[in-house]
Amino acid sequence: MVEENRVVLYGMWASPFVKRVELALKIKAIPFEYVEEDFQNKRTELLKFNPVYKKVPVLVHNGRPICESVAIFEYIEEVWNNNDPSLLPQHPYKRAQIRFWADFVQNQFDGLLLSMKTEGEAQEKAITDVKVKLKVVEEQGLKSLLVEGSPFVNGDELGYLDIGMLTVLGRYKIYEEFFGMKIVEEEEIPIVFSWLNRLIEHPIAKEGAAPKEKVMRLLHIVRQRFLQSPAAA
Repeated sequence: MVEENRVVLYGMWASPFVKRVELALKIKAIPFEYVEEDFQNKRTELLKFNPVYKKVPVLVHNGRPICESVAIFEYIEEVWNNNDPSLLPQHPYKRAQIRFWADFVQNQFDGLLLSMKTEGEAQEKAITDVKVKLKVVEEQGLKSLLVEGSPFVNGDELGYLDIGMLTVLGRYKIYEEFFGMKIVEEEEIPIVFSWLNRLIEHPIAKEGAAPKEKVMRLLHIVRQRFLQSPAAA
């Protein structure tokens, strides 16, 4: 018999997509059980709940699985719509704006991933591309989305876009140290810089942040694997 209102999140600590779901659950004060997955030895339950992609995150609510972070996020917002705060604006146009910019921000993860796979000029170009897109977020997005007096795009609490930015670049200081290059420059993108650092200092974000040493170890392992793969040759 399935326990009523039981929520289980299958994830992996380093995944920004998992972290997005985890933050949404915590912000809306939804009790859940977290199951850490080992990619080298995936659980039978994960393969059963996500037989198509066989990856995390997977949210299981009352025995029913929901896969892919965007779908999970919207499911959380719709099912627990009485749990404050709302993670998306009520107005359809504003919702569409937030979704657009959240998708744009999420694409920065692809740029960071590319910088893990490359060296020299190619790596510098990948980082530069991320910085150029952050400038677009600064000038075309945040200037209209951030309300004066509110710390976050969602107001006084994190919302969809805030969480998206936090999960992609919340570890930017570690990434800068790892790559030996600046990514988020205050003088170039002061609004993004201030917003991002407010996100990092959020109590829930700080509580769930992985230790720097753990992140650095993973980055070295992942980069070594990328550079040693035949595709990098």
